[in-house]
Amino acid sequence: MSNDQTSNQPVRPISRRTLVQAGIATGSVAAVALGVGSIPYALAQSTPQPATPGAPVATPEGVFAPRTGIEREELIIGVQALPETLDPARELSNVGSRVNYTPYDTLIRRDFLNGDVYVPALATSWEQVSETEMVLQLRNDVTFHDGTPMTADDIVFTFQRLFDAETNDPDLVEAKTYFATFAGVTKVGDYTVSITTLAPDPLIVNRLASWASWIVPKAHIESVGVEEFRRSGMGTGPFRFASFTPDDQLVLERYDGYWGDRPTVGRIVFRVIPEVAARITALINGEVQLATNVPPDQVESLQGAEGVDVRQVVLSNSHVLVYNTNNTPLGDRKLRQAMNLGIDRQLIIDAIWGGQARAKHGHQFPEFGYLYNEARPLTPYDPDMARQLLSESTYNGETIPYQLQGGYYTNGEQVAQVIVQMWQDIGINAEVSVLEESATGPDRMVHTWSNSSILADPDGAIYRGWGRGSSTQAMYWTAPEQFNALGDEARSTLDHDTRYANYQAMLDIWEDEAPGTVLYDPAEFYAVSTSVNWTPYPLYNMDLRAYNLSFNE
Repeated sequence: MSNDQTSNQPVRPISRRTLVQAGIATGSVAAVALGVGSIPYALAQSTPQPATPGAPVATPEGVFAPRTGIEREELIIGVQALPETLDPARELSNVGSRVNYTPYDTLIRRDFLNGDVYVPALATSWEQVSETEMVLQLRNDVTFHDGTPMTADDIVFTFQRLFDAETNDPDLVEAKTYFATFAGVTKVGDYTVSITTLAPDPLIVNRLASWASWIVPKAHIESVGVEEFRRSGMGTGPFRFASFTPDDQLVLERYDGYWGDRPTVGRIVFRVIPEVAARITALINGEVQLATNVPPDQVESLQGAEGVDVRQVVLSNSHVLVYNTNNTPLGDRKLRQAMNLGIDRQLIIDAIWGGQARAKHGHQFPEFGYLYNEARPLTPYDPDMARQLLSESTYNGETIPYQLQGGYYTNGEQVAQVIVQMWQDIGINAEVSVLEESATGPDRMVHTWSNSSILADPDGAIYRGWGRGSSTQAMYWTAPEQFNALGDEARSTLDHDTRYANYQAMLDIWEDEAPGTVLYDPAEFYAVSTSVNWTPYPLYNMDLRAYNLSFNE
């Protein structure tokens, strides 16, 4: 078994009858949540438009946060957790992307606020000079937080350390998979780089604006070493890292040498407050000005609090379960299929999420645009079929632990208890195991996870999370070769019809193999002081740049 310690906090069992009653009780919360600080529908549902090769999209004039001219000395944010390090290519998690999004920059930026398009960032322009090569021109006025100019050498270094991950830094192997289509990144001039791909890549712009593409300083890392860089961090963004204690707080300070607009606050503190009630109390008492991971059942009480607003967004992120198919008894596909059919996802959405989470048409997201199949059936609930498959399987009553990290996912413990009860109802001997820290290893059976749509495309969702080279295939599932072949072809062709057909076939395989399951796309609720103008994104990225952060007083 894992060496992680199980939390001593009991998880109160929730009966199906209690769930139904809770669903009725949460109706008012759902109604309130719909009208409290919700972001525009278009922002939650839009599909990002790629920049046209050879004609980069100009940065939109509009900004989302009103320019009030008011600057603050400090903004304190209450969070449930912080990442272990400040290396953006290592911390590819919800808590990692939250804090790394502002201190680091990418070559291209996905502008969620002004039409959801891709716009220049560290790169001023880019041109697809052939089917397999893109040339990017860089800004010549960018410095890292130690004052060192950013040049093409830093771009090459950022990607090369990922390409060499297997031999030089195993902690970056996952980040390398984000750029599996890349053949190389080379310096053309001090402020020009060339990126070549193994085949035509329909998502090269998306990749350069997404996770793991944050640019890091070559000279600094070579000077201080990787471990020190991971403790102290350094980027080109509007805030520099001032201090970091992973279990306590992260402090960012305004970087006056930033190439973009001057930040509206001098200091940002991410303070770890694991308990929901304590985070909310800290906000109401003015100890923090923003609190993350607020459960929907707290929205109604917050609505009546003076000076507090609740802002919400349905995430382009799915809460999922992963089954270790290498561990008996989960090697039996019929057992895994029975487990999936035994989950009443709509009941969970209604009763625990107040109707605010989004039901799934398989492992896909609306922001996929033409690749999204809205006609695909919702992930089904069929307890009778589940019992039949269970009777046909080799399952013999073995205990199946459902592992999760306490407090990490909003409503995680409640959902775990409900699913375990549903599995018990169909004859599976399951139990909840709440861990103080995340665990990995061959002894795992079932664990919680989330899959973000980091590229607004299936390649950045189901294939990144479950495809060739993924941690899932490395540890928990031997996928059919057809699944990987379809994914490889889809990421290396510009033909829309082929890509659509391949991804639908991959969904069929994934659902039949059942190495896990999607549950829902959660709604993320933030409690925010009404004096703070800030808009959440449909990913966990917390953007605190001047165009998305201002103050009323």
